[in-house]
Amino acid sequence: MAQISFFSVAFKNLKRKTFRTGVLVFAIALLVSLLIFAISFTVSVASSLKKSSERLGADLVVVPVGARGFAEEFLLESKNTSFYMPISIIDKVKKIEGIEALTYHTYLSSISGLCCDIMPTRIVAYNPQTDFIINPWLQESLGRPLQPGEAIAGYGTSENLGLGLLDIEATIFNNRFKIVGVLEQTGTGLDHALFMTEENLKNIIESGKSPLKKGDISIIFTKLKKGYDPDFVGRVLEGEIPEVDVVARSDMGEKFISTLADINKIFLLTTILASVLTTFLVWAIFSAIANERSKEIGIMRALGAQESHIVRLYLIEVLVLGLLGSIIGV
Repeated sequence: MAQISFFSVAFKNLKRKTFRTGVLVFAIALLVSLLIFAISFTVSVASSLKKSSERLGADLVVVPVGARGFAEEFLLESKNTSFYMPISIIDKVKKIEGIEALTYHTYLSSISGLCCDIMPTRIVAYNPQTDFIINPWLQESLGRPLQPGEAIAGYGTSENLGLGLLDIEATIFNNRFKIVGVLEQTGTGLDHALFMTEENLKNIIESGKSPLKKGDISIIFTKLKKGYDPDFVGRVLEGEIPEVDVVARSDMGEKFISTLADINKIFLLTTILASVLTTFLVWAIFSAIANERSKEIGIMRALGAQESHIVRLYLIEVLVLGLLGSIIGV
């Protein structure tokens, strides 16, 4: 019996029992799709959080005490949160051993009303002289620093602002700004913000229309000198400056990763349960097939087919079913 005959007979057997074949293929496809979804979801979210923290370019993030969760939500989840501390904190941070460079951002949310003619948007003000977070993104997208009276939209903010190919002007807290472009996607929560320089923010504060006070900042990003351990320096910072909390880059998104681990356990249990049920289903169907085809097997043996031929025929059928189910599941 030639090998081509085994495949031919196997295909004819599967085609002859269309409903049974369909049930088996569906069961295998369901199992494969569950496995792929669980694995891809876990890997994708974990990878996204890791890339987001890396794109921020800071070893340590310093925030007001109690604002650690708010900062992670702002930077990673695009949530609208406000938290402030006095700018004098920067001088204290500079004195900590191991700090190589630092910069700071101030976060503000625009509101709908007479003072603003754009949808409620998160605003990020930065210091262009010291910044190492926004400046590289600006260089990629605009090729020059922002000028007074200019702002640039994050990748996810452009649609909300109605940005097209042309520059537009917007009023933010009674100050007129020209929005000169859109940043490339960064994969961080800052994709959903509008960026301006600290000088422009001062004009907003002086107008008296925003809740910000002069000398308020939201967050400090720090780079460490080579050889310094971020966790150790972070503990020193919190010990020396009780007004702040410190988040190491490696710990960014820790809360979300913990939640992800819980979700992953649910996926794992669901996948195991689905695997067991699918295995029983396939076993039951194949057992029924074997009993149903006992007469067929007897005829094949009478015609001279060896036991190995029959086993090979069944294995080919299983292989075809598994292949079809896997392709559909993927």
